[in-house]
Amino acid sequence: MHELLLHLVGDYLLQTEQMALRKTKSWFWAITHALVYSLPFLLLIGPNTVGWLVIFLTHAVIDRYRLAAHVCRFKNVFWFGPGRPEFDTDTGYSKETPPHVKFWLVVIVDNTCHLLINHLSLKFLNIPMF
Repeated sequence: MHELLLHLVGDYLLQTEQMALRKTKSWFWAITHALVYSLPFLLLIGPNTVGWLVIFLTHAVIDRYRLAAHVCRFKNVFWFGPGRPEFDTDTGYSKETPPHVKFWLVVIVDNTCHLLINHLSLKFLNIPMF
């Protein structure tokens, strides 16, 4: 539960609009956002720099390269049987899928990637979370 709360604080409460708009276009903004995002983790996990660095660096890379959109595009490549609809080249979802649905599906995949990496890094490094 603590990992989820730290993720929500870092990715939503602390992220400015400027970071959100620029992190996919600039390493400076991706690193700035990842640093701000990972500060709550640093405060709670203490001096375990390896765990913090994994969270910080993977967050910067995932956001800078829009990894979630690539994951969505990859998983939507597989269509079995006839009737494959025309798909959006950015996310791989059908062009019939409403834009707001595509947006939220990518956001959910992005959050899932971050939460999974955070959990595995903390678990693998035996970092207690209360």
